[in-house]
Amino acid sequence: MDTFKTVTESQTTLTELMIPSYANFGGKIHGGIIMGLMDKVAYVCSAKHAGAYCVTASVEDIDFLAPVEVGELVSLMASVNYVGRTSLVVGIRVVSENVKTHEIKHTNTSYFTMVAMDDNHVPLQVPGLILYTDVEIRRFFQGLHRKQLKKYYRQEESRIKSDFEMNETIELLKTERCRIERVK
Repeated sequence: MDTFKTVTESQTTLTELMIPSYANFGGKIHGGIIMGLMDKVAYVCSAKHAGAYCVTASVEDIDFLAPVEVGELVSLMASVNYVGRTSLVVGIRVVSENVKTHEIKHTNTSYFTMVAMDDNHVPLQVPGLILYTDVEIRRFFQGLHRKQLKKYYRQEESRIKSDFEMNETIELLKTERCRIERVK
């Protein structure tokens, strides 16, 4: 019999103070620090849902929308948006808060695909997802749609590679910011 869990059972929030050692040469928090925290919260959220060890299979679109400053609190809110047989898509929203001014900025949103593993490192079936709200239903549907788009993009990349025609490509690249100096 399949088991199912609600979205709220595994929702996770991680909050961390941004300290000077996290800053880059420009004085802003390193994107890699934020990415590491995102991976950590994705793991916790997926492991809570799966009841098992989970590994990161892919990360989709980490766009940095606003800089994070030293001294701000960063909160990462993670939720299981979609489940397949052995994989889960965890949506993560990242916000920063200036503790003096109370200004809150949305800095990132991303989707981590995690795979549940058993003790022998073999993919393990995850519980299904019980959807209660319109937001949960929309997020699940969007996760399914992103999965279909990812498959389409992989097929397109393969097609482009196999159908590659040099002379035609060089002609198309003439309007781009590149200079072709072929070595013969």
